[in-house]
Amino acid sequence: MRMKNNAWVREEGGGKPVLDDYQQLVDEISAALGAPATLENRDFGLIAFGAHDSGDDPEGADEPALDPVRTRSILRRRSTAAVRAWFEGFGIARAQAPLRIPPDPAAGVFMGRICLPVRHRGVVHGYVWLLDDGHLSDLELGGPAGPPDPRLARAMETAARIGALMAAEARADEELGRLLRDLLTGPPDGRDTARTALRAALRGAAEGPLALVAVTPWAPEDAEGGGPAGLPNPPGVAAVCAVPPAPGPAPADPAAGRSPAAGLAALVRLRAGTALDPARTAAEHLLRSPGAAAPASRASGMPGSGAGMPGGGASAAGVSAPRRGLDDLPAAWPEALAAARAARADARLGPVAEWSAIGPYRLLAALPAAAGPDPAVRALLEPSHAELARTAEAFLDCAGQASRTAQALGIHRQTLYYRLSRVEQLTGLDLDAGEDRLLLHMALKSARL
Repeated sequence: MRMKNNAWVREEGGGKPVLDDYQQLVDEISAALGAPATLENRDFGLIAFGAHDSGDDPEGADEPALDPVRTRSILRRRSTAAVRAWFEGFGIARAQAPLRIPPDPAAGVFMGRICLPVRHRGVVHGYVWLLDDGHLSDLELGGPAGPPDPRLARAMETAARIGALMAAEARADEELGRLLRDLLTGPPDGRDTARTALRAALRGAAEGPLALVAVTPWAPEDAEGGGPAGLPNPPGVAAVCAVPPAPGPAPADPAAGRSPAAGLAALVRLRAGTALDPARTAAEHLLRSPGAAAPASRASGMPGSGAGMPGGGASAAGVSAPRRGLDDLPAAWPEALAAARAARADARLGPVAEWSAIGPYRLLAALPAAAGPDPAVRALLEPSHAELARTAEAFLDCAGQASRTAQALGIHRQTLYYRLSRVEQLTGLDLDAGEDRLLLHMALKSARL
């Protein structure tokens, strides 16, 4: 995306509508109500913003001072999770009419706002925010006491036009996502059709350098009003889809009204053939989305105790090796998913890991899921022996060098020797034998996955 006239505009060749129309509609609302307006999607990602020009300043800089929340939203293209939760506490996701939200300096909201819900056919797609420095305090919002101010009624009509545009873009995104999912995980006889259709939709972007990002686990949100599950679409992402668990579609969850997803797949355009920075940026953005499980503290620990992994099943992201064009994407998806699994398993790799950097997990993630740990290490993986397992893995990670291991663990060398002897007793393995070391090391890494 690029900045143009205060709007983040999608580059041509990505198969999606250009966003200049949003800016024009936001400017209409700003002009009608004499207040700076900001348009965000329902995930609080910035789409367009307008500055109010009263006509007194030839440079058009007569806008009221911004409060920190609006400033961060414009500079970072989105609001924080805390800000989102604070505003949603006023019921904006369910609102059918404008809402007035008072200032709260403690939350960094120094000016009040009027929120115009952006809906289309009952589904909320975003919000228009009107910054109120006090001159909108008498604006009648409408309700049992009477009709809304005519200016506000016209603004809501404009918001409805915005909603129609956003709904059309969402439908285009859903079609791109369906094609991407069919290409990555569909039956082989349908992949050529999906590839051809996706190439036509993406146009020039389909031939450039690309990478896949996987986020797991992923719990897609259902749109307000029973609409399709919404998926984030950060800058640089050409297509995004939820991918069901292998080997096939998971059974629907009657309580949630949707099928659980193994992960989220995002196709990212790269600026250069080997530079994965855009993919990492997109992955970080996706991990901040509501469908990703929030991270807890990541402590360093070992398998068996659950330590060393993102707490509470937190999501992680993986990035595949770069590809040129669409032909090799089905092979890139297992790479991205394996990197995401490795990032969840080992805190030192995450929360975003690249396929090229996950070491032995490249091999382990490709192996069929075992029914359980290797019999030799089963006892070592009991929670009561978590410290011994941590010691054994650190020793093997340090190539069997006792001094490095003791220093890494912060223990005396004699303590290390005692623990290693206990590991040998529990496992029946000889840590002086290369094959036994290999078995133990791989078993401990596999347990993380």
